Amino acid sequence: MMTTAQEFERRRWIALALLCFAQFIVVLDASIVNVALPSIGKGLDFSQANLAWVVNAYVLTFGGFLLLGGRMADVLGRRRVFIAGLLLVAAASLAAGFAATEGQLIAARAAQGLGAAIISPSALSIVTTTFRDGAERNKALGAWGAVAGAGGAAGVLLGGILTDGLGWEWVLWVNVPVALVVAALSPRLIVESRSESATRHFDAAGAVTVTAGLSVLVYAIVDATNAGWGSLQTLGLIGLSAALIAAFIAIERRSQAPLMPFRIFRLRTLTGANIVGLLVGASLFSMFFFITLYMQQVLGYSAIHAGLSYVPLALGIIVSAGVASQLVTKIGFKPVLAIGMLMIATALAWFSQVSVSGGFLTDILGPSLLAAAGLGFAFVTTTIAAVSGVREQESGLASGLINTSQQIGGALGLAVLATIANSRTDHLMATAHGSSAALPNALTEGFQSAFLGGAVIAVLGLVLTLGLIRSRDSRAHVELGSAPGSERLANEAA
Repeated sequence: MMTTAQEFERRRWIALALLCFAQFIVVLDASIVNVALPSIGKGLDFSQANLAWVVNAYVLTFGGFLLLGGRMADVLGRRRVFIAGLLLVAAASLAAGFAATEGQLIAARAAQGLGAAIISPSALSIVTTTFRDGAERNKALGAWGAVAGAGGAAGVLLGGILTDGLGWEWVLWVNVPVALVVAALSPRLIVESRSESATRHFDAAGAVTVTAGLSVLVYAIVDATNAGWGSLQTLGLIGLSAALIAAFIAIERRSQAPLMPFRIFRLRTLTGANIVGLLVGASLFSMFFFITLYMQQVLGYSAIHAGLSYVPLALGIIVSAGVASQLVTKIGFKPVLAIGMLMIATALAWFSQVSVSGGFLTDILGPSLLAAAGLGFAFVTTTIAAVSGVREQESGLASGLINTSQQIGGALGLAVLATIANSRTDHLMATAHGSSAALPNALTEGFQSAFLGGAVIAVLGLVLTLGLIRSRDSRAHVELGSAPGSERLANEAA
C-alpha cells in the first residue's frame, strides 16, 4: 500500500504527462495544417493570398496573447486557466473542421491560437511550481522540451497521414478528444495554485495595451512578405506596435499591481534566455518551413513521404532533450545551451548545401540528426534558464515571456528568411526569363540562402549565450541540482 508521500510523488509525474500532452496539442496545431493547405484550398475554394491566413491567424493570436495568458494563470488560478484553454481549443477545433467558408476557418484558427496562448504558459507555470528548481525540474523540463521540439515534426507527419487518409477536416478534429480528455483529468491530478498577492487587482489597461501591441507586431511581421518590408502598411503597423508597447511600459510604471513587474528583468539570465529563445524560435520555424518546401517542391515528395522524413528529427529531439536535462544538472545550462546553438548553426549550414538532384540520405538525414541534437539542447536549456530563480507568484509571467519570445522570433525569422529566399528565386527566374525548366534550381538556391541566413541567426544566438547568460547562475543551478528535491516536496505533502 502506498504512503501519502509515494502517492503524491506518483500523481506529480502523471500530472506532468498530462501537461506534456497539452503542450503537444499546442505545438502540433502550429504545424499540422501546413501539409493540408492544398487540400483546404481546394475544399473551401480559398484564394492563394487568403490561404496563408489559415496559418497566420493561429500565429497572430498565439503570439499576441501569450503574455496575458501567463499572467492570467498567476492571478486567476493556473489549473482553472489551463482547463479553460483546453476547452476553447476543443471548441475551436470542432468549429474549424466544420467550416464552410474562408472566413469561418480563419476565425476558428484564430480562436485555436487564443486557446493555445492560454494553455502553454499556464501549463509551463504548473510544471515550474510543481517541481522544485534543480534536478527534478530539469528532468520535468526535459520531457517538456522533448514534446515541444518533437511536436512540430510530428505535426507534419500526422498532417500528411490524416489529409491523405481521412481528409483535411481531421487535421483539425484530432485535437477535440485529446483536449477534452486532458481537461477532464486535470482536476484529479493537478493541484490549483495562484499568486495570492496578485488577486486583489488586475491590470486591465496593461493587459489591453501589451496584447494589442504584440498582436499588431505579429501581424506586421507575418504580412510583411506580401506587403513589403518598406511599405507604408508594414512601417505603420510597426510604429503602432511600438506606440502601444510604449504606452504599456508607461502604464506599468504607474500601476500598483502591474501585469509585468519590470523587476523580473533584473534577472540577467532570464533576460538573456528570452533573447536567445527568440533566436532559437527563428531558427526552428524557418528550418521546418524550408525543409518541407524543399522536399515537396524540389524533390517531389508527397505529404506522407515528407512527414515520414521528419521521424528521425522528431526522435532525435526526444533523445537529446533527455540528455540535455541530465547535462544541465551536471555542468549547468550555459555550456549546454552554447553547444546546442553551435549544433543548430552547423546543421543549418549543412542544409544550405542541398541540391536539385538530392535525396533523403544525402541531403536531409545527416543535418536533421544534428539539428535534432541542437534543438533538444536549446529548447530545454532556454526554458530552464528562463524560469530559474523566478518567484513562484510570477512563474506564469516568466512562462508567458519565454513562449512569447520563441513565437515572435519564429514569426520574425520566417518572414525575414522567406523574403531572402523569394528574392533569390525571383532573381534567378528573371535571369532565366521565367523558364519553367529553371524553377527547381531557382527554388533550391532560394532555400540555400534561407538556410544560410538561419545559420547566421544561430551563430548570433551562440554569441549572445556566451555574453548574456551568467556563468554564476549556471554554476549555482548545478549546486541546486545536487540538493534533494522530491523528498522535501513529498514530506511537505505528507
